[in-house]
Amino acid sequence: MRFCASVFFTLSVTLQSAVVAVAADEKPNILVFLCDDTGWGEIGFQGNKQIPTPNIDSIAKNGIRFTQGYVAATYCSPTRAGLMTGRYPTRFGHEFNSISRESGLSLNETTMADRFKSLGYATCAIGKWHLGIKPEYRPTSRGFDEFYGTLANSAFFHPSQFVDSRMSTEVQKVDDPDFYTTDAYAERAVDWIGQQTDKPWFLYVPFNAQHAPLEAPQEYLDRFGNIKKENRRTFAAMMSAMDDAVGKILDKVREMGEEENTLIFFLSDNGGPANSTTSRNGPLRGFKAQTWEGGTRVPFCAQWKGHLPAGKTYENPVIQLDILPTALAAAGANVDPAWKLDGVNLLPYLAGEESARPHETLYWRFGKQWAVRHGDWKLVGANGGNLDGELYNLADDISESKNLAADNPDKVAELKQLWDAWNAQQVPPSSPQEKPAKAKKRNRQQRAKARAAVAE
Repeated sequence: MRFCASVFFTLSVTLQSAVVAVAADEKPNILVFLCDDTGWGEIGFQGNKQIPTPNIDSIAKNGIRFTQGYVAATYCSPTRAGLMTGRYPTRFGHEFNSISRESGLSLNETTMADRFKSLGYATCAIGKWHLGIKPEYRPTSRGFDEFYGTLANSAFFHPSQFVDSRMSTEVQKVDDPDFYTTDAYAERAVDWIGQQTDKPWFLYVPFNAQHAPLEAPQEYLDRFGNIKKENRRTFAAMMSAMDDAVGKILDKVREMGEEENTLIFFLSDNGGPANSTTSRNGPLRGFKAQTWEGGTRVPFCAQWKGHLPAGKTYENPVIQLDILPTALAAAGANVDPAWKLDGVNLLPYLAGEESARPHETLYWRFGKQWAVRHGDWKLVGANGGNLDGELYNLADDISESKNLAADNPDKVAELKQLWDAWNAQQVPPSSPQEKPAKAKKRNRQQRAKARAAVAE
């Protein structure tokens, strides 16, 4: 445990919502848990009674549950790109998973690990990377001191594209028949935390649970003998294994005496793909890969024990892009406007110092699908083939069941104008099989043809 007897924390807000100022030589650790394809209604703190998740729930119980927590994408790799950069992934062409296969997170982008490494932090990523397979895109080339996990989607047993940077930065084969990624990630995280005794640390744990394929050891399956459907039973076993893994990591943080010096986030990368894995999105409409709420609103909570209020529910919209600037603020670092971050520092909002919404407007684009939320109004385009846009008031209709577009044409026009202005700032969309560079060239060619036609 890092300790300096001369360091005292100063209360910066009222006792009820106390956020503690960070001394220059006592920066907090940052711990980010990211689960995969886990629907908004699946975690215990979101109301799921079927699958106990006491360890994950403890983060919300000891901290803050975000009822309107979003991700800036609706797919695995783009969400990770946004989390690592604090920027909309469409700004730099990271719109589809195919980007991570063809290249990776743009080398022009600075990662969260880069930011914290420059602040003197030890950095480690354990889990599913999914931001590039080639050596220059791998975690240890993007600011992480250490990486243990898979470079992309993988099975849980005998994982493919597995890297343990303690042994080599190259992909290696996992032959151990008892090796289960979720358990292994917890074991490595506990070991790594135990070695951090002389500097603050940033640990990123992106589980591949609850992504397909559905696989779990028998010991976890045995916990859910009451669930008769095999795929749902396996899903529950995977969730229970992930909760145990979170618990082991949290226990190690406490054992090291670092609980009150660790800012923790837990969230999912997108909504659940209910048809393939049974992952449920609660009352929300839609699924993974859609811009309805079921694709973009996710389970989301944060804890900084003794610094952020405990047991609080925060009702205003937040997004995963906020994690980077919030963590930087907790570490006492300033955000340079030149970085052009889209996320904001949530600390003053969570402390009650700021009563306004952190974001009045949020945006999404996934190929032809798009959405914009302004206040409580949300305009969704192209989902279900509706190119003109469906309008919903989320304050009254969380399930997006009543399309109010016909009765509110001015509101439709207002939100569409906001989205068009934002979209003009993004890299032109590519197809899922096409690199953004090709999309740019295609758009240039189309514009040239249009100008030629006008000239004729």
